[in-house]
Amino acid sequence: MSSLEGVVIADFSRVLAAPYATMVLGDLGAEVVKVEQPGKGDETRTWGPPHHGDEATYFLAVNRNKTSVQIDLSTEAGRERARELIARADVVVENFKPGTMRKFGLDYESLGRDDLVYCSISGFGSGKGADLTGYDLLVQAVGGLMSVTGPGPYEPVKTGVALVDVLTGLHACVGILAALRHREATGQGQLVELDLLTVLLSSMVNQSAGFTLAGAVPKPMGNRHPSIAPYEVFPTADQPIVLAVGNDRQFRRLCSVLDVPELATDPRFVTNSDRVENVDQLFEVLSARLRTRPAQHWFETLTPLGVPCGPVNDIAHAFALAESLDLAPTATIEDLTLVANPIRLSRTPVTYRLRPPKLEP
Repeated sequence: MSSLEGVVIADFSRVLAAPYATMVLGDLGAEVVKVEQPGKGDETRTWGPPHHGDEATYFLAVNRNKTSVQIDLSTEAGRERARELIARADVVVENFKPGTMRKFGLDYESLGRDDLVYCSISGFGSGKGADLTGYDLLVQAVGGLMSVTGPGPYEPVKTGVALVDVLTGLHACVGILAALRHREATGQGQLVELDLLTVLLSSMVNQSAGFTLAGAVPKPMGNRHPSIAPYEVFPTADQPIVLAVGNDRQFRRLCSVLDVPELATDPRFVTNSDRVENVDQLFEVLSARLRTRPAQHWFETLTPLGVPCGPVNDIAHAFALAESLDLAPTATIEDLTLVANPIRLSRTPVTYRLRPPKLEP
C-alpha cells in the first residue's frame, strides 16, 4: 500500500511548479489525472532540445505517475467534463493566471465543496499581483535571489535550474498534505494558496532573516558564504574543489593536511568570525597549497578526517557519485530512465507505476 493510495487529484497545472508537486504526490500513491489543452497539451511538451525520441525531456521530468485527458475548458461541454472529474477528486491543483478558473466556474468558491482540498499556485498572489506574469527567471530577479547570486553587483546570475518553481512545488506538497490531514480529522477541505515570490523570500532563509532582523541587505559574493569561511571554491592542480569548513576543529585539521598548521593559530584566522573578516588573505594562502595536488587527492585525504570538501562535478559525475554511494538516483519506467524520487519511506515506499503520458490524438 502507498501513503496516498485512494487520493484522487484533478491536475489542471502545467509547466513546472505545480506539475512537480502533483508528480511527487503521484509517486506517493495518489491517482493524478492531468488535464491538458486539446491538440497542444502542456507547454513543456514542446520545450526542447533535449528530447527522448520525439518527447521533450522537460515534460518527462515532472509528469510521471499521471494519466492525461484533453479537455477544452473554453466550452461548456469541456467545463462539464472538468466538473465531473472534480466531483470524484479529493484535491484540485491549478496554476493558471489568477481569475482564470473563476472565469470557467471551476474556482474553489464556485465549486462549493466543503470537503475539497484546492491548491492554487500563482506568481505574485491573487491580489494586486494577479496580473504579473510568474516566470521563474522574473521571480528570481525581482525576488532578490539574483541580487545575491553571481560574482559582483553588476553581474547578477540566475540559478542553473528553475529553483523557485521547484521550491514552490515542494511547498505546495506540504500544504496539500496538511490540508488532507485536517480533512481526515474534520471532514473539511480548504483552499491552499502559494505564490512564487513569498516562497522565494521564505527559502532565502538566513539572507532574508538578516534583512528582517538586522536590516542587512546582502550582496553577491560569488561562491563565498556571508557567515562562514573557508566556504567556497578553490583551484587545485587539475579542477576546482569546494571546501565547506563549518567549525574551528575542521579548520585545524585542514591546516594540518595542507602542511600550514600555523594558520590555525594566526590571529587573522583563529575563529570563524576572524576568517570571514580576513577571507581574501585566507583564500590566497589556501589556494597556494591546494594548487599543489589534484582535487581527487584532497578529496580522498580530507574527507576521512571530517573536513567537508569535494570536486565541482558535472551532472554526469554527480549521478555517478550517487550511484557509487548506493543511493539509487534513477528509476526506470518502461522505456524511460527518470530521476528517482528522493523520499525513502520504510513502510510505504514511492512507486513508479506510469510513464509520463503521451498526448494522444
